[in-house]
Amino acid sequence: MPQIPEKIHELTVGQLSARSGAAVSALHFYESKGLITSRRTAGNQRRYSRDALRRVAFVRAAQRVGIPLATIRDALAELPEERTPDREDWARLSAAWRSELDERISQLGRLRDHLTDCIGCGCLSLETCVLSNPDDVFGDRLTGSRLLPERRRPKPHGT
Repeated sequence: MPQIPEKIHELTVGQLSARSGAAVSALHFYESKGLITSRRTAGNQRRYSRDALRRVAFVRAAQRVGIPLATIRDALAELPEERTPDREDWARLSAAWRSELDERISQLGRLRDHLTDCIGCGCLSLETCVLSNPDDVFGDRLTGSRLLPERRRPKPHGT
């Protein structure tokens, strides 16, 4: 892994990519979503402060456990003066995200357990399909194979 001399306080996008393991395109995407920031040189080249390495590591770790980018961005925006997250920030945020992850794990477990019931059946039945209609939640309101309720039609004038 290339080392960055201590005297260098800013990184090019290539250096940030090499050190973080994130593709240049991913770094540009993170920047477009407000997860990291850069300044532009007179030649319009991006320069990132060294703390962008920790921010990228934070983003990638949160992504690996399934946290949506919008949630990550909101968490970073809550840090005082949008500083770089530290170990305490990660502990606090990961504890808050734990229940969301537990629910996703539970949903995936149910999906796994019922997946073999549906392979190739093609029923698309909202009454019986545990994947499309868990616990028949649509059965009280809808009939047929619709997943979304019909839009209400406007009433004609005079009725």
